[in-house]
Amino acid sequence: MPHVTFIHGIANKPPPDDLLRILREAVAGGPEPAPLGDLGVSSSLVYWADLLYEKPEDDLSAYEGVEEDTAEAIDGGGNAPSPVPRSAEEAAFIEALRGHLTGFSEEELEGAEPPPVPADPQGELERIPLPWSIKKRFLKAYLRDVHHYLFDVDFGPPGRPVVRIQQTIRRRFVDALTDPAVTRPHVIVSHSMGTVIAYDCLKRVADCAPVDGLITLGSPLGLDEIQDKLQPGWTRKDGYPSEKVALAWFNAADRLDPVCGLAPSLARDFRRDGASRVEDVKVDNGGFWRHSIQKYLRQPAMRRALKGVLNV
Repeated sequence: MPHVTFIHGIANKPPPDDLLRILREAVAGGPEPAPLGDLGVSSSLVYWADLLYEKPEDDLSAYEGVEEDTAEAIDGGGNAPSPVPRSAEEAAFIEALRGHLTGFSEEELEGAEPPPVPADPQGELERIPLPWSIKKRFLKAYLRDVHHYLFDVDFGPPGRPVVRIQQTIRRRFVDALTDPAVTRPHVIVSHSMGTVIAYDCLKRVADCAPVDGLITLGSPLGLDEIQDKLQPGWTRKDGYPSEKVALAWFNAADRLDPVCGLAPSLARDFRRDGASRVEDVKVDNGGFWRHSIQKYLRQPAMRRALKGVLNV
């Protein structure tokens, strides 16, 4: 039986069973639907929000649609604090990522009122007409979650044990792929920070099982700062995870998605023996929040790529 493994992105999320149902419903809705159950496709979820957030989001309505009127709906759930760098390297990494999204400093971000928008804004975040409180929540979640994974921070939310974040998430990903219930053909569908986790495991973790296809949606993998932290393993000439991805890597990006809009294409940065192998597709998610996983999952190009690798 064909199988899809989802891995979610930044910020807090609903409980795992609810989130998997929401993702399956998103794939099944809209144009050119791909109802996994009707197609005979099983699915599972790599869930990691519990390692960074105290408790799951209980307002499922914020995730079940594509409305953009709450922080949760725009990937700002969980009230993550800004990451605290432990070294000059970490401080430079955080500020570089912040610079891709906004020209505001940490002090301005913490201010009660938004500072004036620069005449020449840096990044797309300032061009998105979101309330200032939501912008702050999204940016903090993005910086904190990416930082804690790539620098393998020891962390535990209130009431949960402290763990090595990267090592623990890697183990969950590897265990999910080696579950006896997972059969081939097998496709990973990843979003946002989940694309970094999926790539890191497929390229850099020796005991990670192979898959037939990798789908990345709204991925920050095109950013230099992210790529630098995927070394050793990643190189521009041979960054494609050839040993673990048998058939295809499909990447979808919206140019107005603040996470991937500045570096939407991955083919030139993740080559196989110098040759382009990633299929980059530009999509238009519509609305003012283009990073939504529900919007990416409803794209016909994504469904066609998914069904093609699954052979359904």
